[in-house]
Amino acid sequence: MREYLLTLCITAAVTYLLTGPVRKFAIVAGAMPEIRARDVHREPTPRLGGIAMFFGMCAGLLVADHLTNLNEVFEKSNEPRALLSGAALIWLIGVLDDKFEIDALIKLGGQMIAAGVMVMQGLTILWLPVPGVGTVALTQWQGTLLTVALVVITINAVNFVDGLDGLASGMVCIAAAAFFMYTYRIWYSYGIEAAAPATLFAAVLMGMCLGFLPHNMHPARIFMGDSGSMLIGLVLAAGAISVTGQVDPDLMNLFTGSERNSVHQMVPVYIPLLMPLTIIAIPAADLVLAILRRTWRGQSPFAADRGHLHHRLLEIGHSHSRAVLIMYFWAALIGFGALTYSVNSASMWIVLGVVFLSAIGLGLLLLPRFTPRAPRWAERFVPPRYRHRRATAPGASTPATVSAETAEAAAQGDVGQDSASSAPVTPAVAGVTGVNGATALGARSRLLDGRTAGSSR
Repeated sequence: MREYLLTLCITAAVTYLLTGPVRKFAIVAGAMPEIRARDVHREPTPRLGGIAMFFGMCAGLLVADHLTNLNEVFEKSNEPRALLSGAALIWLIGVLDDKFEIDALIKLGGQMIAAGVMVMQGLTILWLPVPGVGTVALTQWQGTLLTVALVVITINAVNFVDGLDGLASGMVCIAAAAFFMYTYRIWYSYGIEAAAPATLFAAVLMGMCLGFLPHNMHPARIFMGDSGSMLIGLVLAAGAISVTGQVDPDLMNLFTGSERNSVHQMVPVYIPLLMPLTIIAIPAADLVLAILRRTWRGQSPFAADRGHLHHRLLEIGHSHSRAVLIMYFWAALIGFGALTYSVNSASMWIVLGVVFLSAIGLGLLLLPRFTPRAPRWAERFVPPRYRHRRATAPGASTPATVSAETAEAAAQGDVGQDSASSAPVTPAVAGVTGVNGATALGARSRLLDGRTAGSSR
């Protein structure tokens, strides 16, 4: 465990330290596209954050290769090298897209080629544990097609959910944490060395996301872009492929005791079929809904719009930060719920706990529909939106009225002069133009409305 944690910390540190210089490079290189109609941010923000994440991944794998126990993963398996090859290719395609906006079909072809490169080096699904049937061996073509499909779906699901500051990196980090705990249990508890590569991939993925998150939280100073979203999607898919199609379920020796006990004990074998789906459940749902929505309107499935789940949360009335936290909550509930069920599937408390937390999540989703008012004695302790509205005295001017009157007077030339010195007064301008969160070019801007700041995708 200590070596996995060391790898995680090294990956996070390198990613964090490189993100600042990469941000300055992105500004100089002009990797700041204009704000599009579907974007929710106000100011041009540099991309190419995937560069720092890629080199953080390389640093983590390099350190793991020199550790005593993790070095066996590189000696006994070719999967880390397969991951590095596919990641380098998909990262290069993402960098080109962040700078030059390449066609969606070209990106799709690149994703399939990256998946094929990993298959050629041994990172592929060899068999599947099917409930009621047992372990089913796959032919070479079946394994290749299934592997490529899982990689492409995962990459695009993560790319689709990357629409708000810190959303994709946080959700993938939560999914990677749940996946790490699952694969580490298989490797440590059952002594199955084939689960070690997937555990290493999950640790590196957590480090990449944790190192990038401080720069990407609202208001974001840099976006990961397609170079980052496709990269973490590929690493997530690689871990799922490794533990699903490389770990032999028969090595767990679960077929003992009565038939009922065997059914409960076989749950950890079938969870690899569900875990890759649970960790991307929300991005995958967003992907499916987007395809259905666009094809129903007669548009291309790759056409961009503002109908994603995070956009809908903003339209309901959630702030930017609250929308991101709600998405975090659902990702953690689904991922860790599946993990807990795999540990003890016979416990009814787990099911009741998941149902209870789901009810809380639904309540959070509907929170903007209800605005409770606090008692008058407690109004000073709550935000203004929860306080009672006070009646305005006759003849009194509200702030909006004062602003309107001031603007009208300014148009007539009655304002702009100080009554004492008759010196011209420069009206204050709200907002700061320039690069979002620009520390390299000036002071960091503060947006007036937090709900309108997001990331450009």
